[in-house]
Amino acid sequence: MNITVYLGAREGRHPRYREAAEEVGRWIAENGHTLIYGGSEIGLMGVLANTVMEGGGTVIGVEPQFFIDGGFLHPGITKTIPVQTMSERRDRMMEMGDGFIALPGGAGTLDEISEVIVMASLGKHDKPCILYNKDGYYDKLAAFYDQMTEEGFLSEESREKIVFADTVDEIDSIFRRKQGTGQKWQCTRKS
Repeated sequence: MNITVYLGAREGRHPRYREAAEEVGRWIAENGHTLIYGGSEIGLMGVLANTVMEGGGTVIGVEPQFFIDGGFLHPGITKTIPVQTMSERRDRMMEMGDGFIALPGGAGTLDEISEVIVMASLGKHDKPCILYNKDGYYDKLAAFYDQMTEEGFLSEESREKIVFADTVDEIDSIFRRKQGTGQKWQCTRKS
C-alpha cells in the first residue's frame, strides 16, 4: 500500500516525536508499504524517510520546485515528483495514498490532514485518516472535533472517519482491517 504521511519539517522539542517518526518508518518498511511524503530531508520528514530506507523500503517524495531550489529535497529517496505549488503537492499526495497518517507537526501538517478528512467527509474517498496521537499530541484536536460534533457543525458519521491512534499497533490494526475486507473501513473512536 502507498501510505501518505504528513509530519513536521522540524523535530519538535521532545525526543518522542522523533521516536514516532521512526516507529511509523519501521512499520512502513517492515510491511512492504511505500512511503509517500513531502520529500524534504529536514525535521521529522527526514527522520521518517531515512528510517523507511534503512529498512529497505521505498520512499516517494512530492516536493514543490521552490523547496527543491532551496536545497530541502532529500537526495537519497527512491523517487521525487516535482510540483509547482503546495496545493499541487497536497493533491498529488492525496491522490497517491491508500491511507493517510498525520504525525506530530505544525500548521502545514494540520492543513494537509484536514483536506484529507474533508474529502472523506464529502464521500470523495474511503481511505483511513489517522492522526498518530503520540503521548497525547492531538488530544486537544480530538476534543475540538468532538465539540464540532456536539455543536452540530460536524456530523457523527464524519466524526467517525477521523481516527486518533495512540500506538503504531493501532495504526497497523486499522490498515489490516481495511486491507483484509475490501469493504469500508470502520473504527470506533475513543471517548
